[in-house]
Amino acid sequence: KLNRWFDCVHWPWVQAIRSYVRDKDPVELRAEMGAGAGDIAGIVSDVSEKLLDLAPPPELEPEQARFRLFDSISAFLKTASQRQPIVLVLDDLHWADHPSLLLLEFVAKELANSRLLVIGTYRDMELSQRHPLSLTLGELNRERLFQRVLLRGLSQEDVGRFIELVSGINPPQGMVEAVHRQTEGNPLFITEVVRLLVQEGDLTPERVGQRESWSVRIPEGVREVIGRRLDRLSERCNEILTVASVIGRGFTLSHVLPLTDDLTEDRLLEVLEEALSARVIEELPSSVGRYQFTHALIQETLAGELSTTRKVRLHARVAETLDQNYGDDAVAHAAELAHHFSEAEAVLGTEKLIRYSLIAGERALAAFANEEALAHFQRALTAKEGQVVDAETAALLFGFARAQATAAESPNRQEVDDCLGKAFGYYAGVGDVARAVEVAESQVFWMANGGMRVSPQIVSRALEMVPPDSLDAGRLSVRQGSILGQQEGNYDGAQAAFARALTIARREGDMGLEMSTLACATRVDFHHNSFQKCIDGGLMAIELAHQVDDLRAELEAHYYISASLFLWIGDHAEASTHATIMLELAEKLRDRQWLIAAFNILSILCLLDGDWVGQRDYSDRGLILWPADVRLLSARAKMEFLTGNVDQGEDYLQRLITAAQRYGFMESLDYSRAALAIGVGALITGVYGNLDVAESFLSEVSASPSPTPSVMHSGHAGLALLALARGDVAACREQYIVLDSHSRPMVEGGAISIDRLLGLLAQTMSDQDQATIHFEKSLDFCRKAGFRPELASTCCDYADTLRERDADGDRTKAISLLDESLAISSELGMRPLMERVLSRREILKA
Repeated sequence: KLNRWFDCVHWPWVQAIRSYVRDKDPVELRAEMGAGAGDIAGIVSDVSEKLLDLAPPPELEPEQARFRLFDSISAFLKTASQRQPIVLVLDDLHWADHPSLLLLEFVAKELANSRLLVIGTYRDMELSQRHPLSLTLGELNRERLFQRVLLRGLSQEDVGRFIELVSGINPPQGMVEAVHRQTEGNPLFITEVVRLLVQEGDLTPERVGQRESWSVRIPEGVREVIGRRLDRLSERCNEILTVASVIGRGFTLSHVLPLTDDLTEDRLLEVLEEALSARVIEELPSSVGRYQFTHALIQETLAGELSTTRKVRLHARVAETLDQNYGDDAVAHAAELAHHFSEAEAVLGTEKLIRYSLIAGERALAAFANEEALAHFQRALTAKEGQVVDAETAALLFGFARAQATAAESPNRQEVDDCLGKAFGYYAGVGDVARAVEVAESQVFWMANGGMRVSPQIVSRALEMVPPDSLDAGRLSVRQGSILGQQEGNYDGAQAAFARALTIARREGDMGLEMSTLACATRVDFHHNSFQKCIDGGLMAIELAHQVDDLRAELEAHYYISASLFLWIGDHAEASTHATIMLELAEKLRDRQWLIAAFNILSILCLLDGDWVGQRDYSDRGLILWPADVRLLSARAKMEFLTGNVDQGEDYLQRLITAAQRYGFMESLDYSRAALAIGVGALITGVYGNLDVAESFLSEVSASPSPTPSVMHSGHAGLALLALARGDVAACREQYIVLDSHSRPMVEGGAISIDRLLGLLAQTMSDQDQATIHFEKSLDFCRKAGFRPELASTCCDYADTLRERDADGDRTKAISLLDESLAISSELGMRPLMERVLSRREILKA
């Protein structure tokens, strides 16, 4: 009887001991178990199979027998741990029988002076106050015998890595965000969701590349897990929870009570206590009477069981109840109300749906929740479809345009322009000058690369509507300057517009307008290679920041000052200072666009310094926010190539090519960046697989109707790299003439120093004397700036030229340059360059 009773219990211990015994030498096992071997064999039959001559344990009373068994197991574990440390894992303790938990308490008290670590896992959602494990945990806590470690859900990064391991593809950020959002990091739910995606063929390179947005549904496996938990609750509790699920993830007692006509408040509290005990819902500490479902999937599962008609009617009751209860505070709950009125549209109509969606969209934009804002505006515009444009529609169109430009992965530029045009047209038509100017003043950013797009026609018309010397005219002149300088390549026209804005700002004493003008002018100066003017104007704008709270203008000034410093002067330290301040401001502003811009600048500075850890960190943080950022992908691809991670470099390069083709706003700038990355990658690795792609990008750059000097310079640098890769002497000579006339020391994004590029072109043209002049300039610039990877590459290229020229002293200097290059590349782990230098040294010494 005793043995049969033991067979039914102690299962976690039986499993653990059995796995230990099977791989153990019988002699060692006998020594470790000692006199208790017979007792342990009573529950672990494998012990009897290993130790054949065991005497049966004596006949004892059940309590005495249990103590003897517990003591034998405890002594065995302590003895075994003296030979080597042991980790004993007891999984799913919430399912363990009571005797197993008593054995855990017994063993825990005997752990002192042993080398045994016992790890037990359990789901706290399965526990109630009367659960046996709750009693065991209380006992262990009183004896101070254990440490509780709360396991949170997987992070978004972990989810992405898990999908990659399961599918073998690099998942897009939208998919990772959707899976993490839906599962909240629960490993079981993640497994089921990813398994469903695999089964439905969504995790293939072809399908992934076709999707622009992601949403995931609840797999049946997850529904079954949740269903089993809900089945333990009473029918009445499930009914109340189903009603609460319509309200949302969170709800209050006052929300639910009006929807349950046959329950008093006390009875409702009793029902909710049942759900609380089962950990299906939890109380929120912020205020009394507030609850939320412990997991969003529980709420979705319950809501999914309702019929459409029942759900619509419940949403209607919730919407009207909440609208009445919130009263004057309804604006603060606009998103919640908009959701319920939308779900109840068939019953309640569209009036309040549209009103609350507009309010919710504007509030979301103010909080930089652009994706949420886009959904609100889109929902309201759908409800207004087919109606004549009125003030409400114009406000929705304006909000939609601003939200889509920054929220959508692939914004429809024409649609955004149309929305802005319709909104402006309405306001201009009814004589609402203030709103018309607001539309014209807005600047729409595209996530692809931080470019800015403003409609020239709208700004021109708005300027005609305002007095020429007014503050409105000043603000509109700033927008006009941006259009002329960046979109139309008209630098003189831009300067005139900025001058008008500054005159108005200083005459009216409007430091905000003055700061905004100076900050916008830095962008135009930068793209027209007026770097010193960019720095001077940016510093003036930053000085005004002490008196004007305009974080965006301050951010813009820091960004272009930092870029100018490392591209033109090579002042790495000062550039890093401005970039670091910029990141702090962007985090304070919580603006994704400027955060990405800050990570971009900092990643490039780390790349130029040879700080690969920092480069990876900043690029990873930026690519989480926007996986298709051309700037970040370009710098990351170069870094991986420099350090010999060719496969990873190719992966980032392909992502870059796709991003440039798919998401570019300022196509000519994105195309030139992509072509530069391809050319630099070929220069580092000697692999020329994407030259045709680079050529197609550069043909688009050449066809640009009004490129800025920045775009033109990058385009010609890309053509020069293409000519070098193909050994095209005539093309090298053509690009040499163009690039030699520019004063910029570095190519866009720190891709390569301009004098090193000119030296390589001259070398290909067999003009070794001219090549040495350029390489000397590159050495001087890189040493002064501290750009060690570029310095090491220049040393090696310079040595090649000296070896080919072979004049007096050239061989000795070439060896010295190679030694310097090897020292730097070895320190930084630049494996391709190290191999190249070593081969050059062997040739020279031979």
